[in-house]
Amino acid sequence: MEGVSYQRFPKVKIRELRDDYCKFELQETDASMANALRRVIIAEVPTVAIDLVEIEVNSSVLNDEFIAHRLGLVPLTSDRAMSMRFARDCDACDGDGQCEFCPVEFHLRAKCINDQTLDVTSKELISSDHTAVPVDRGQELRLRPIARKGIGKDHAKWSPAATVTFMYEPDIRINEELMQTLTLKAKNDWIDSSPTTVFGIDPRTQLVVIIDPEAYAYDDEVIKKAEAMGKPGLVEIDAKEDSFIFSVETTGAIKASQLVLNALEILKQKLDAVCLSEDAVEADEQFGELGAHMRGG
Repeated sequence: MEGVSYQRFPKVKIRELRDDYCKFELQETDASMANALRRVIIAEVPTVAIDLVEIEVNSSVLNDEFIAHRLGLVPLTSDRAMSMRFARDCDACDGDGQCEFCPVEFHLRAKCINDQTLDVTSKELISSDHTAVPVDRGQELRLRPIARKGIGKDHAKWSPAATVTFMYEPDIRINEELMQTLTLKAKNDWIDSSPTTVFGIDPRTQLVVIIDPEAYAYDDEVIKKAEAMGKPGLVEIDAKEDSFIFSVETTGAIKASQLVLNALEILKQKLDAVCLSEDAVEADEQFGELGAHMRGG
């Protein structure tokens, strides 16, 4: 019925979880919420990245801007980024590394004293990144990088996610009566028409079984093959419109589980802000200037 909304209670089911990877189901919601969660994971979960580099000495073959850019791309552990302040919002300093609330300060000092090229890596920054800056004999690199809190919407170096994808969970139904009319060779031909391994033959019963429904690429190849064989309706495949399968891979700045939790918290804050905004509009419509005055307008 038009104008009526139905409250939903989304559920999350974890399928696979590692430090840098998470696969989960998001159920009982719609595509708008799934896409909103994906966008928040990519662009709005804060991390810490080097944003300011004070270079004292650089006699290497690489220019200052190049080194500063490479340092900015070094993933830094960002477990406490949610509790830190943005440099633009910090009233204790201007983000130059002089307070405890918004910046993280590093130092890097390296000098080559022999004829062998010295690789200056992010190990000097206590990081697991493999970024390397070559320094030859007599060359020196001395700098003071400052990391700040930020989000991927501002710059990709702050994005905690390497890849985030979601797909509709497929609902596959085989017409067993029609399938029984096919020979074993015809069954194998039909199975082979799928570019991915979705179906297979049970060696004991010789029946077609679903091996991996999530491998289905929504290409309709098996449906077209069934029609070409004169067996329309052999299989029906629909997308479950309220169930999504997410795959999240991180850069290493945040554990995958924490990344998803942070994203859900940020999305909740955004939805709360929308509710407050709607309440304010309703108050304005109901009380006019009094409503605006009540919220400080």
